[in-house]
Amino acid sequence: MLAIDVRNVSYRYPDGTEALCDVSLAAQANRRLAILGANGCGKTTLLMLLNGLLSAQSGSVRIFGEMVTKKNLRAIRRQVGVLFDNPDNQLFSTTVFDDVAFGPYNMGWSDVDVRERSEGALESLGIRHLAEKPPHNLSLGQKKKAAIAGLLSMNLRLFVMDEPFSGLDPISVAEFLETLDDLHQKDCTQIISTHDVDLAYSWADEIVIIDCGRITAVGNHEILHDEQLLRASRLCLPTLVRIFADTPHRPRTLQEAQRLIKR
Repeated sequence: MLAIDVRNVSYRYPDGTEALCDVSLAAQANRRLAILGANGCGKTTLLMLLNGLLSAQSGSVRIFGEMVTKKNLRAIRRQVGVLFDNPDNQLFSTTVFDDVAFGPYNMGWSDVDVRERSEGALESLGIRHLAEKPPHNLSLGQKKKAAIAGLLSMNLRLFVMDEPFSGLDPISVAEFLETLDDLHQKDCTQIISTHDVDLAYSWADEIVIIDCGRITAVGNHEILHDEQLLRASRLCLPTLVRIFADTPHRPRTLQEAQRLIKR
């Protein structure tokens, strides 16, 4: 089943900026999709279309077979959660716990279920000790984790994340990747936008490259071996691709590379 089905979508901002031009993209359920591109290429605009924060000006967007329209936004947003690049755009309650619990409460869950889900989300990200803190007093990394916890607390099928690792220290990135692995095991579809080619190379099942509002390539991690394609989109080869370029080996993670070197 297709988790997302975007067909011939275009979007132009009121100032005349063309963000997307005739974009078509499909992804199967329970896939990990990385949308790669330089800043200003249209990644964020595409993500905002997936739960109706923006409306396609032409073409169509379907989520699990259901068309995204103004009439069914509530139903769509029960399935799709969006993580913004700037967590200040997402956190608004007086405490972190209230922010994390906001989604479940609005989905009509019982107080017991809301507390259980919210505390579990905070625990999974290692920020349960921040539950009663005001979000505006947190560091950027802590705010990012709080916003992520707000998505984890809801029973979502699709997670759409705009630069989810920005502002996180290396340990927090590793912990968050473990959380994404858990979501994958629970059959959740994940879509991230990023310009981090190393992350996309090691993590994604499918990679989309977008440049100037147009999709220029779609494929698995092997498309990131195409230096000409990446340079045209203002991207660089992944570090492991460069290191092992003159060998027959193609490790995707540091662990795989380490095992090869030891051999």
